[in-house]
Amino acid sequence: MEDYFFSVFPSENFLDMRPYQYGWEQCAPLHSFGPFVRNHYLFHYVISGHGRLDTTDRDGVRRDYTLEKDQGFLLCPGQISTYAADKDDPWRYVWLEFDGLRASEFLNHAGLGEDQSIYRPLSPAQGQKVRDVMLYIAEHADASSLRLVGCLYLFLDALIETSSTRRPLRGGQLRDFYIQEAITYMEQNFHRELSVEELADACKLNRSYFSKLFRESMGCPPQEFLIRLRLSKAADMLKGTSRSVGEISAQCGYPNQLHFSRAFRKRYGMPPREWRDQNKMKR
Repeated sequence: MEDYFFSVFPSENFLDMRPYQYGWEQCAPLHSFGPFVRNHYLFHYVISGHGRLDTTDRDGVRRDYTLEKDQGFLLCPGQISTYAADKDDPWRYVWLEFDGLRASEFLNHAGLGEDQSIYRPLSPAQGQKVRDVMLYIAEHADASSLRLVGCLYLFLDALIETSSTRRPLRGGQLRDFYIQEAITYMEQNFHRELSVEELADACKLNRSYFSKLFRESMGCPPQEFLIRLRLSKAADMLKGTSRSVGEISAQCGYPNQLHFSRAFRKRYGMPPREWRDQNKMKR
């Protein structure tokens, strides 16, 4: 009987949300992973057994947790983590690594982040909704990219719906209109210099109010969202075109190629050329 399985998502052409890899494992006693820093979000759901998680966030704050069946834990980009199975009752879990321009927004709605790594469902039955979607993804690695991305949205919807730390949405339709206006403006102008003042002005809002509204809705400041958008566009170009790194850098709002390479490496864990070599589209 197999005790480990994982698969890697084949496509890069989804900017809002995309899975990266997914699988499940029945761990041996005291089996551990880390310390490690992720480039994307990684969520584990504990199907059975027990284990421990230790994290250190980017501000140097350390936390440790004990987890059991029908709980989960989220690892965020840039967060140092180590997790290990219990000696007597090692855990079995399913995992899903994902990211995208709206990832922090959805996780923020679920009340999860660096300062709240542990997912506790409203009830075990509620949590199993999350488990079942994750297992479907892990067990249907040969499904189409569209289906797997759709399942990722179903996973996030279940996570938000069932989380005991869920944060209520505020602001309603008018807030959503302003945020969508800002995102559309970024998508149309990401290739040039953009300030928060210009974004706020495009939405006809005060700068400080706009920044507050955007962070509450998207889970990150507008400047960080713009960086993610630019680097996602750059990754798409690196994979799907033969343009030089310098051309892509300029077209994605980075006139200084060195600054672009640093930002790209920080986001994707390797320089643009190396990332392109590993992710080229076959023609």
